[in-house]
Amino acid sequence: MIGLLGATGAVGRTAAQRIAAFGLGPLRVGGRNVAAAADVAASLPGPAHAVRVDLGDPAELAAFCDGCRIVVSCAGPTYRVLDTVARAAFAAGADYVDIGGELAAKDALTGHPLAGDRTAVFSAGVMPGLSGLLPRLLAKGRAPRRLDVYVGGAAVFTPLSAVDALLTRGPRFGAPMAAWRGGRVEPNALAPLHGVRLPGFPVPVHAWPYLTTEAQTLAADTRADEVRCYNVFVSGRLPEALAAAWAEADGADPAALAGSVVRASLADNADFGAFYVMLFTARPRPGEPPGPGRIVLTAVDSYALSGVVMALAARAVLTGSVPPGVHLAAEVLDPDATAAELRDDPLVEDFVVS
Repeated sequence: MIGLLGATGAVGRTAAQRIAAFGLGPLRVGGRNVAAAADVAASLPGPAHAVRVDLGDPAELAAFCDGCRIVVSCAGPTYRVLDTVARAAFAAGADYVDIGGELAAKDALTGHPLAGDRTAVFSAGVMPGLSGLLPRLLAKGRAPRRLDVYVGGAAVFTPLSAVDALLTRGPRFGAPMAAWRGGRVEPNALAPLHGVRLPGFPVPVHAWPYLTTEAQTLAADTRADEVRCYNVFVSGRLPEALAAAWAEADGADPAALAGSVVRASLADNADFGAFYVMLFTARPRPGEPPGPGRIVLTAVDSYALSGVVMALAARAVLTGSVPPGVHLAAEVLDPDATAAELRDDPLVEDFVVS
């Protein structure tokens, strides 16, 4: 049995479809709205049934996890869920995959008495997730002089994803305006780029430097001399909405501040349409062997694309490709195998390595 939480959302529906299509086993689809969960279960190309579950109810959560080989959570806000579902999955003898969590969830679960026997993978989405995994294709067999990461576009924020964006602040998530240079984080090293044309992006964009902790690990793992990481927006609306919400965030409920972020994303979508681009570039050190220098992935729906990544991560865990322990997806999934799957997935408009 494969337990899937959050299947009625934008990420979860795609994850459910892909997992069912893989034929890995029957699905138990959980949610507070059991009717909506039942609709998802009925749409799947394989055996599935719906169960009511509230993540805030320990007894319901334990009952949901009981009998599962793996629990896959697309529920949110992910930075409030943290390791709650993972602990329930471990207690039931199940492995675990989560759309978010990052270091905060990984740290909370590391040291769990069952972590040596069970497997948990956090941040198995687009960003974080693919944003730290795919650049490794450019560094395979050679240490880059510089890696650049540009991710974004005109994706519409849901209320839950807006809350997640507002909660991803602080040193466990990243450092604004920073770069990785010479083996360490260099604060205030970069400035925003305004009105720039970047490969793969259909319009001029604004790129805001944010050196994620995922990018810092990427730099260390690839031995890159320099890494620059940017969040990309089509206008100034979202950066302004996020900055204003963060300024009010102390002591405030992020859910009450999420509306302005959602409205800004909807305005961008109305002006520019829906698109999402991941651009990675590498500059090799002198004398390093030749290899690809650019990856461009384009898609319409970043949430659905995250659902694809969730399904691939779940399959990797179920087939034994991921060892026991607590991991982040970018550090443990196979970049070549993931790239091969993405090239063939209908939700990916283009995937070019050059």
